[in-house]
Amino acid sequence: MVQDPTSQFRLDGKVAVVTGGSRGLGREIVLAYARVGADVVIASRKAENCEALAAEVANETGQKALAVGCHVGDWDACDALAARALDHFGKVDVLVNNAGMSPVYGDILDVTEALWDKVIDVNLKGAFRLTAVLGSAMRDAGGGSIIGVSSTAAVQSSPGEIPYGAAKSGLNNLTKGFARTFAPNVRVNCIMPGPFMTDISKAWTPAMVEGLGKMIPLGRGGEPDEIVGAALYFASDASKFTTGAILKLDGGAVYGN
Repeated sequence: MVQDPTSQFRLDGKVAVVTGGSRGLGREIVLAYARVGADVVIASRKAENCEALAAEVANETGQKALAVGCHVGDWDACDALAARALDHFGKVDVLVNNAGMSPVYGDILDVTEALWDKVIDVNLKGAFRLTAVLGSAMRDAGGGSIIGVSSTAAVQSSPGEIPYGAAKSGLNNLTKGFARTFAPNVRVNCIMPGPFMTDISKAWTPAMVEGLGKMIPLGRGGEPDEIVGAALYFASDASKFTTGAILKLDGGAVYGN
C-alpha cells in the first residue's frame, strides 16, 4: 500500500520531452512537470519562445530545461530532436506529443493538398516518428511513458476541422498500436481535449465563446492549467497499470469515444 498517494505523481529524476511546449497546453504541461521534479525538453517551431520558457523553468523550479527549435512535421527534425534530448540528458522518460495545428479554411473544396499534408505531418507524422524513436529508446532503457494530445475532433469533427479531426483520429489509433508495441515496459496513453481557452481561443468570436456555454455541460471551455491533472497522471507512477487509454477532457461535450 502507498502511504502517501500524492507521492506517486512526483517525477523526480525524470526527463520529459514536450512538443508544442512553449505555449498553450504544452506550456502548462512543461511547468507542471518541472514543478514536480522533472527536467524538461521544450520543443516548438520558434526556438526563442522555447528559450524564454526554459529560462522561466530554471528560475522558478531549479530544474534543467533544454530548448529545441523543431518543426515536428519534418521527419529528420524529429530524429534530430530525439537525438538532442538523449545526448543532452542521457535518457528520456516521458514524451508528450502535444504539437498540433488546424488551419482555417472556408468551403471544403478550399482544402488544398498542401494544407492536408501540413496538417497530417504536424499532427500525426511527427507523433509517429518521435514515438517510434523515443519509445524504442525507453524500451531499451527499461521503461517510460508516452502521452498523445489528441482532440475531441477525432471522434466528432466540425465542418471546419475535417483534416485536423482525421489526423487526431490517427493519433488515437497510434496510442493503441504503440501501447501494444512497447508493452510491458513503456506505457502509451492519450489525452483527448475539447475546447480549451488557450492562445488559439483569442481568435474566437464572442458568439463562439458564448456557444460553448450551451454546448458543454460544464458551461465553459477548459482553462489551460486544467490539462495538468491528466498529464501528471499519465506521466507518473500513478498510472503504472494504464496503457492504451484515451482520456476525454471536454467538460462533457462529447458523449462516448
